[in-house]
Amino acid sequence: MITKFKSIKNLAVFQNFLWDTHLRDKGNNICSFKKINILYGRNYSGKTTLSRVLRGLETGNISERYESPEFTVLLSDATEINHGNLNTCTKTIRVFNEDFIRDNLRFINNPDENIEPFAILGGNTQIEDEIKALKDALGNNEDKKETGLYLELVAAVEKLTDTDKNYQSAFKKLDNQLTEKATNRKIGIKYKPERFGDVNYTKPKLEADILSILSSKYSPVSTVRQSELERLLIETPNAPIPVGTTFDSKFHELVRKSKELITREIGASDKIDELVKDAILNRWVKEGRLLHKEKRSDCAFCGNIIDEARWEKLDKHFDEESKALEDNIDSLIAEIAIERKIVEGCGKYDKGLFYSKFQHRVSRIRVLATGRAKQYINELNSLEEQLKKRKDDLINSAIFSTCVDYSDHLQRASKMYEEARQLSNKYTASLTTEQTEARKLLRLKEVHDFSSVIKYSETSKSLKDLEKKLTDAKKSRDDIKTDISKKEREIEAKKRLLNDEEKGAIQVNKYLNDFFGHDFLSLQAVSGEDQLDANKKARFEIIRGTKKAHHLSEGECSLIAFCYFMAKLDDIETKNTKPIIWIDDPISSLDSNHIFFVYSLINAEIVAKELYDQLFVSTHNLDFLKYLKRLPGALNKNNSEYFIITREGASSKIKLMPAYLKNYVTEFNYLFHQIYKCSVADDDNEEDHHLYYNIANNTRKFLEAFLFYKYPNAIEKDDKLGRFFGGNNPGAALTDRVNNEYSHLEALFERSMRPIDVPEMKKVACFILSKIAEKDNDQYESLLKSVGIEINNVAVVA
Repeated sequence: MITKFKSIKNLAVFQNFLWDTHLRDKGNNICSFKKINILYGRNYSGKTTLSRVLRGLETGNISERYESPEFTVLLSDATEINHGNLNTCTKTIRVFNEDFIRDNLRFINNPDENIEPFAILGGNTQIEDEIKALKDALGNNEDKKETGLYLELVAAVEKLTDTDKNYQSAFKKLDNQLTEKATNRKIGIKYKPERFGDVNYTKPKLEADILSILSSKYSPVSTVRQSELERLLIETPNAPIPVGTTFDSKFHELVRKSKELITREIGASDKIDELVKDAILNRWVKEGRLLHKEKRSDCAFCGNIIDEARWEKLDKHFDEESKALEDNIDSLIAEIAIERKIVEGCGKYDKGLFYSKFQHRVSRIRVLATGRAKQYINELNSLEEQLKKRKDDLINSAIFSTCVDYSDHLQRASKMYEEARQLSNKYTASLTTEQTEARKLLRLKEVHDFSSVIKYSETSKSLKDLEKKLTDAKKSRDDIKTDISKKEREIEAKKRLLNDEEKGAIQVNKYLNDFFGHDFLSLQAVSGEDQLDANKKARFEIIRGTKKAHHLSEGECSLIAFCYFMAKLDDIETKNTKPIIWIDDPISSLDSNHIFFVYSLINAEIVAKELYDQLFVSTHNLDFLKYLKRLPGALNKNNSEYFIITREGASSKIKLMPAYLKNYVTEFNYLFHQIYKCSVADDDNEEDHHLYYNIANNTRKFLEAFLFYKYPNAIEKDDKLGRFFGGNNPGAALTDRVNNEYSHLEALFERSMRPIDVPEMKKVACFILSKIAEKDNDQYESLLKSVGIEINNVAVVA
């Protein structure tokens, strides 16, 4: 069904109409079209414009005379059809309006034109039996009541829907997982180019990587290898590592010199025996000699005079040879100190200058070098110790202790370092390539771990199984649809063999005669002169008596047009489709009798037979509106809705029909309802006070109509009020006073300066109702029902 005209813009008098803005009930809820929809609007308010929207859905196009029209129609299944996709409408829609008349009954505007013919089913028992067999196989296509192939199609569609839902759910879940892993800002591979190397990474690339890691040739990197790769990625091109200091060992030379000095013999003549035998005493005398020589003539220790003979004896003991040996020892110790300083620097390699892949190697070289350097230094210290001992005892030669030479080890470590340095420097050129490969390996490891977590292989296999089921379900549905289409085409082909335009004309005449009594006008099918088959009817003509009719009145044109439309609802294209029907003001130029007959035709042929999915009827005529309220279901709030089309200046709007127009069949019913509401109104409710102020006019007008039909005799000065209520009744007097005094202010202006007496007004209303109930209870109950009052809930107090 059609739910609403969601929006209409630039379409005649509808310039910028929005349904949700204008169609709201008192609770501010958005209203919608229902099964039966009655629309009232004065002439030129836009009723026909609305019908043209639906006719656009019926024909697939809208008048080119509208300049940039825009509209959107919302269906109950949430489908939206607008001015740009009219051809997508699959609903069967039939619209009666002036465009329908112009397109099908061209004779109305041009007497030389005819009426467009239409065919309904004729009679052929064999073909009809074949059609019946095909229809039986197809079954019923009514919603929720399907049988036959239509039921099989429903089952197939439901199975396809469930299968598709399962497939889409599984596909969407996997697709979301892949998309998130590929491009999510927090966890996506795309947003970690420093680790995975691709700022343009996408889901298709992830799927390609998954295929790679699922290959039997792929093996994920180990944890240790992964750590190495991660360290490699943080590498930046290093500056060239300079050549290290070349270690030129002097150990052999130092050993040779040390051995010579330590074992050197000093001449024994002119030596002081006591000092030769006591090295400590010898060193003490030597230091004392230096302290006293050319400084003192007496001994600082004992105070005795040091004579020339003693000085001469001491000088011979500490001769040049001893001095030369001491100097040589001091010189060699200084050389050993220099060598030790050099060796102390061996092995202090800065591995930070190297790329991470070489740092472990440099660390091992460093350990080797520093270990050997320590041993080398120990040997140098041993040499130095031996030389110091000889220096302390220059006179006596000593035995040289052999030392171990570690210089070869240090030179080998130096060579290994040089090789590592050269490799690291060369590695700068291939760093980018290796980092690219490292990122690839890390990315594939990441994809491998991700694939394991989401169980990609199992999920992918399950998805393929669901896809096969979906394909099978689609094929099953399509096969049934193909079978249905084939049988429907066969039915249409066989129906074409039964097409009979004559029966279309007969149906129009039946409506003209049965409902309107126009037996002097009829529709006649005339053989087409240009048809190959001379027996085939091709056009309709209006016949008056026995001759083609001319100069039809507007009322006759309206009747023929509407009967033609009603008969066409039974043509081969519409029959059994339960269309959406829009009837736009079908009572133009008709008198009150014909207006009733139009209503009767709609009631009997459309509503009563329930041959429609949704019904729209628009009118400008209040009498026709009154009849439309009698349609079955027209007063059911869940089944029907009433609208009014209002025009303000150059723009129109659709609104809910106001209560006074919707709820009351006549003004008489309305006036009765106002009197009843006054009788039961709450004195303290300020919102009800308008009832008291209007009661005088309402009762006067109501009683004028009520008493006229009660006492229709035209007697001058007939006291009908007294005759009905009783002349001596105080209630009658009060009612008469209210009718005359309170419904007029002429010559009673001072009365308008006082407020209404509420108890008095309410008492009059109760009195009127009680008297009607007393005199004619049947009429009273009928009046209550007409305004929607439950009789059991009525309690009138006189």
